Amino acid sequence: MDIQPAPFIPPAPKPRTTPPSTLEMIRIVYRNPLELWGEHTYNEPWISANGVGGHLIVANDPALIRHVLVDNARNYKMATVRQKILRPILRDGLLTAEGEVWKRSRKAMAPVFTPRHIFGFAQPMLRRTQDFVTRYEDGGTSDIAQDMTLLTYDILAETLFSGEISGEPGSFANEIDRLFETMGRVDPLDLLRAPDWLPRLTRIRGRKTMAYFRKIVTDTVKMREAKFKRDPDAVPQDFLTLLLKAEGPDGLTRAEVEDNIITFIGAGHETTARALGWTLYCLAESPWERNRVEQEIDQVLAREPDPTKWLDAMPFTRAAFDEALRLYPPAPSINREPIEPEMWKDLHIPKHAAVLVMPWVVHRHRKLWDRPDAFLPERFHPGNREKIDRFQYLPFGAGPRVCIGASFAMQEAIIALAIMLSRFRFDTTAETKPWPVQKLTTQPQGGLPMQVTPR
Repeated sequence: MDIQPAPFIPPAPKPRTTPPSTLEMIRIVYRNPLELWGEHTYNEPWISANGVGGHLIVANDPALIRHVLVDNARNYKMATVRQKILRPILRDGLLTAEGEVWKRSRKAMAPVFTPRHIFGFAQPMLRRTQDFVTRYEDGGTSDIAQDMTLLTYDILAETLFSGEISGEPGSFANEIDRLFETMGRVDPLDLLRAPDWLPRLTRIRGRKTMAYFRKIVTDTVKMREAKFKRDPDAVPQDFLTLLLKAEGPDGLTRAEVEDNIITFIGAGHETTARALGWTLYCLAESPWERNRVEQEIDQVLAREPDPTKWLDAMPFTRAAFDEALRLYPPAPSINREPIEPEMWKDLHIPKHAAVLVMPWVVHRHRKLWDRPDAFLPERFHPGNREKIDRFQYLPFGAGPRVCIGASFAMQEAIIALAIMLSRFRFDTTAETKPWPVQKLTTQPQGGLPMQVTPR
């Protein structure tokens, strides 16, 4: 008789039982905001309280989340604190732009992320992954967190930029870490809503890294423009070309083009990289789940060579990835701010309040999930996933600003997992002790050192 082992409980901060002092709260928010939230946050439909920077509302009820992100989205702008972190990095890129600027950028990029285009990326995704995993053929230990950054960067460069991004991938991965370590944190002065003229140490420390990324963008654009001049017919019709063609009086400015390039180079691969790393880690700690995924992958790859069909053909693999996204949402916080005050049921939402929709909390909420802290891919198996409310599972956000690259990321992830797990087994070691830390994305502090063995 088969006995299902107890599910794996991945590492996560325990909910606080006492509220922090003001000084302690500022320290926690700077170090790791995931450690801030108390037990009541994971049990109540919403929290409404006065905080250090003004009124704070934590929205957990799926109906309230829908109201903020969809039904009355017009009344909610990007939160001030969030913009203070991201705008110095991305300026008017798609993640930070608002109003007409955002509409222009979204419209310009939409054609790249249609199903037809995304299916066209499947073969390049497959090739890049096959090339990448050759590094594992001799076995050994590797930091999978950094490896996934390099892999998803390779895929992004190949698909959206036709392999024509300036700079070295190795140094790129290190600079991304440095960027999130400095400018990717909440500065205490922003939390206190201090005036902008006061210098932020986090931004000062990140200037050199920011200059590195801006130079990559400038050089990448120059390379493509030179190609246009030499032989227009040889220019690939990719994301970069589309953006450059969108430049003009009725389209994007040159600054907006560059801001969107840096958004996709700097952030477009990072979320998928984090999710892949956490998935491999959770599967390594749940060998019974890994066996099921490996068997499914082996069967599908033996009969179906077309990678565009793998997402639908691999429900167990997708469920493992979805469950890792639930436990470790790459974007752990969605921040909004009401333009005008309003009532929702008996909740008063004052003007300028910080309204937090936090996938990290919602995905672990006691009233929304059974055994919320456990790694249980069966939640997302066919027949179960249909029971999950659209607004209790938000790995890609929701509403008008839902992630434009969600389908791209899902296809990329399943192709990458299929190739990696069909050829290699990933196991944890005594040194594998990741701790989730929020630095824009949910990152494994300490990395993910894992033993990789050919199957």
